[in-house]
Amino acid sequence: MTTIVILCINNALPSGLMGINDLLALSGLHFVQKSEDKALSKIEWNPKVIFANQDGRSITDGHGRIFEVDSDLDSIRHCDAVLVPGFIPNEQGHPPLAMTDSKTQSWLRTHYEQGTLMCGSCSGVFVLGEAGILNNRRCTTTWWLHDELKQRFPKTNAVWASGLIDDNGIITAGGPLSWVNITLHIVKRLAGTETAEVVADFSVVDAIPKSQNLYVPEGYQASKSPFLAKAEYAVRKAHYQTMSAPDLAKVMAISERTLNRKLKDLTGETPKAFIDGIRVSHACTLLLTTNKSVKEIAFSLGYSDDGVFRRLFKQKMKMAPSVYQQQRNNH
Repeated sequence: MTTIVILCINNALPSGLMGINDLLALSGLHFVQKSEDKALSKIEWNPKVIFANQDGRSITDGHGRIFEVDSDLDSIRHCDAVLVPGFIPNEQGHPPLAMTDSKTQSWLRTHYEQGTLMCGSCSGVFVLGEAGILNNRRCTTTWWLHDELKQRFPKTNAVWASGLIDDNGIITAGGPLSWVNITLHIVKRLAGTETAEVVADFSVVDAIPKSQNLYVPEGYQASKSPFLAKAEYAVRKAHYQTMSAPDLAKVMAISERTLNRKLKDLTGETPKAFIDGIRVSHACTLLLTTNKSVKEIAFSLGYSDDGVFRRLFKQKMKMAPSVYQQQRNNH
């Protein structure tokens, strides 16, 4: 039987604790089914879900309510995945400074080495960082916690505002409710794509995580770093011109090596990814505020081949430019 552990820690987001369990339970309902060529195929996958922590004692969730735990960690010899929901932030908007003890961290490391999938939602990613299993791994968290994640765990390869990242079984996502995306990803990994799609359809949620760039307030990063503000301005100003890493370094009056290092430190991105990200963000604005075609917008942003731009946009935003325009205009 597939076993999934939901790690229970004080101040955890209640919706994450129970929501993960609820979403997993849907995969075992006999009446949840999918129609293909008029044939109904029942989806029956019943994972064992265990609420656990180091001592098996109840915790106080982020809203001050008592939450009962099923088991202590040492009693769990094997599990297929561990999911860590996010935490209610403190008055400064930060997660707790120390969320786990050394025994919990050791348990997480041991089980990851045994092949257990390790999953962190929002600030729950910091728990994986405490255990040391994010070292040299690509990961993400909620956009406003990106800088703090890098500060606390400098060995991580944190990616700014990504929807969901799976790096060799370390699965992270940003947003307090990103446990939905992570749980569906786990269902896909452990039970297959069809089961994940059925659970997503039945839950009326999107099975494909979207980039956080849809929701990050404009200017947030720029307000935190004059260097980023200058770099972003340089990219936006280059209308109808190609913009490469050497081009941006020249405008910024620094070496390519320095540009690469500073952008990596501030955003976790390469210069090319930074440039493309700014231009996709600019494209989003143009798609909503002008009547220009996708081809015209691509050309105005320095892409001579609109096919390249379309692929880049879809990669960044998880949808085609035309779909983005229609979706946002419908709200």
